[in-house]
Amino acid sequence: MNKTNTERVGVVGLGYIGLPLALSMIDAGYDVVGVDINDGRISQLDDGKSYVTDVSNERIRTALERGFTPTTDYEDLDEVTGVAVCVPTPLRKTGSPNMSYVVDAVERLAAVVREGTTIITESTVYPGATSELVVPAFEDAGFVVGEDIFLAFSPERIDPGNEEYAPHEIPKVLGGVTDECGNRAEALYTPVFDEIIRVNSATEAELVKLLENTFRAVNIGLINELAQVAYELDVDIWSAIDAASTKPFGFMPFYPGPGLGGHCIPVDPTFLSWKANQQDLETRFIDLADRINREMPEHVVHRVTKLVNDNSIALPDARVLIVGAAYKPDVSDTRESPAHDVIQLLEERGTDVVYHDPHVPEFETDGRTYESVSLTPDTLKTCDIAVILTNHDAVEIGDIIESAPLVFDTRNATRGDQKSTIHRL
Repeated sequence: MNKTNTERVGVVGLGYIGLPLALSMIDAGYDVVGVDINDGRISQLDDGKSYVTDVSNERIRTALERGFTPTTDYEDLDEVTGVAVCVPTPLRKTGSPNMSYVVDAVERLAAVVREGTTIITESTVYPGATSELVVPAFEDAGFVVGEDIFLAFSPERIDPGNEEYAPHEIPKVLGGVTDECGNRAEALYTPVFDEIIRVNSATEAELVKLLENTFRAVNIGLINELAQVAYELDVDIWSAIDAASTKPFGFMPFYPGPGLGGHCIPVDPTFLSWKANQQDLETRFIDLADRINREMPEHVVHRVTKLVNDNSIALPDARVLIVGAAYKPDVSDTRESPAHDVIQLLEERGTDVVYHDPHVPEFETDGRTYESVSLTPDTLKTCDIAVILTNHDAVEIGDIIESAPLVFDTRNATRGDQKSTIHRL
């Protein structure tokens, strides 16, 4: 895209969502002020270095030349026409959404932005959060929403590691607090995204994000339960899924795994159930799926225990090689990764655990730091079982099949191989 727009806009939060969005805005012709409270991130960006897997150093350097200004100072947003808020929204230990980062960001923005600015929240929130948290922050600062400040919600839809869709190619859902808010937000994002999907309100847009990921979580919970049933029935669940997928209508394949990972799918349904519970509503499907998905690491350890026992090895005497600490293929993100629970459960049983992940040189869990071991024939031959938790493209599955005494594959990475030492979820 050519630089045709001289407007100055801002992005607050330069993580795996905010940084790609800022770069897409640069590509669309905007000058972009990127704000992050992490000094280390800003220093890296100033040096032309990326800390996000999907963003190259070259892209950062090019963006700096074309009008990208990384900073820790909210005051630098005093002359922007629009701001996207992309700060984290984790869960508290109680299971309730932690909106403190969003509240802090919008309160800081309300103190510095000028009249006429459009603020679009992209951080995943519960339905109603924009109206309950964002609107009051600007009203308290003296703004009239829909007249001299324009607020909207647009759920982030980035899929880390997905090379098929660039951020601007993913249809952008957005809803304004008022119609004019929606109009202003659409005008801000139209140069950036190929397609804008307007919905009726910010609350509806908030629900869209939770609907997308709750749909996935519930269906993954179903297939995880069926995987356990298939194991007891001595049926290959992967083959059954392939066969069912030949039906041209009425079936959509989902696949089992060792548990859910990442910031979205394990977390977003909880936002929805939390809000529903506040309305005295039960979310039985969501809660059951969450329970099943969180039980999968236990199922994995149960299967590993049985496999080594069948080879006359007690689990406390076993050396287990975990292949893959990241939550999904070809990324370095370990947030909510099933590897945390699987490794902790094995350690609790006295097992000697090592891991290999080409994208995660160090892995910290339960207060202990592990270093990735090399996936050499000697490493594979000296373990009692290799457990594939993440099927990275950079991992030579053939080497694991050839050298490991036993393989437990939770991702169907060994698809089609009938060697007797291979066992699949």
